[in-house]
Amino acid sequence: MTDTLASGSARVLGDDINTDYIVPSHRKKETIDPDILRAFIFEDIAPGFYDAMEAETILVAGTNFGCGSAMEVAVTVLQAAGVKAVIAKSFSRTFRRNALNNGLLLCQAHTGSIEDGDEVAVMLQDGALLVQTATCKPIEAGVMPSFMLEMLSHGGLTSYLKAKGGFG
Repeated sequence: MTDTLASGSARVLGDDINTDYIVPSHRKKETIDPDILRAFIFEDIAPGFYDAMEAETILVAGTNFGCGSAMEVAVTVLQAAGVKAVIAKSFSRTFRRNALNNGLLLCQAHTGSIEDGDEVAVMLQDGALLVQTATCKPIEAGVMPSFMLEMLSHGGLTSYLKAKGGFG
């Protein structure tokens, strides 16, 4: 059985996309409200990025996505901007944890065959994550534990715990 977890238009970035590239430090001094900050995502490395985004966007990057500070707003601002998932060769540990806790789908996969503007779908097939585009064969993205998938389906850890009545 195959389920689509997220789909959208690919926006391709490079390696070492740090949290200050996602939302610039000087903007975080003014506010940490994701609904305000979303208009400024990637402004230092790709001016006009937010204005050019499709309604459904999948970020695609190289290695070490989300390195830098551990501020949770780097995740929540992407969600507020409409990012449905991030596919990268690797993620920083703190960004990964913040993303999963907030319900942002991450896929670790080889991204070299995905081009800017490709329509991309992240799918779950028999417990394995797959990345599918119209222009390349499916890309394996590993297995995500069923607990993590359930947590993501609730929108993150807090919503999951509320729905389940806590940790027990």
